[in-house]
Amino acid sequence: MPAFLEPHFYNFAEAELWVGIGLLIFIGICIFVGVPKLVGGMLDAKAQKIQSELDEAQRLRAEAEALLTQIRAEKAAADIQAREMLAAAEADARIMEAEARVRLEETLARRQALAERRIASAEAQASAEVKAAAAEIAAQAAETILAARLATQKTDPLLDAAIGQIGTRLN
Repeated sequence: MPAFLEPHFYNFAEAELWVGIGLLIFIGICIFVGVPKLVGGMLDAKAQKIQSELDEAQRLRAEAEALLTQIRAEKAAADIQAREMLAAAEADARIMEAEARVRLEETLARRQALAERRIASAEAQASAEVKAAAAEIAAQAAETILAARLATQKTDPLLDAAIGQIGTRLN
């Protein structure tokens, strides 16, 4: 049984009575001074502060999520742009390769034509040299034959001059 329900508790000689009275007076003074309102106000202020911090944290989280969404969108756009740039670079490389192949074929064709012209020129020059050598040999042979025929005959100055000119006229 609680002590305040026993009759000896209300005896003024008991210390528990004075502790109880002191406690009631203290609680009364606290109520009169407004400690409950003060404590309530402090608790409300603390709750308000905590609530504002929670609101701020929620706002920051929303901003972070929005920023994350924006960064993901930018990353996706950058990935798309990178793929497009890569595709464009590959297309440019194919075009450049085709152009280089065409230029190489043109260069090879020009070099082949130049080589064919040089060969034709060398053939013409060789043919001219062979003709000149053949003409020279023919002139010498004709001179030798005519000289042998004329040795048996009398010498003719016009014939000698004509034989001398055969070598220069055939070239």
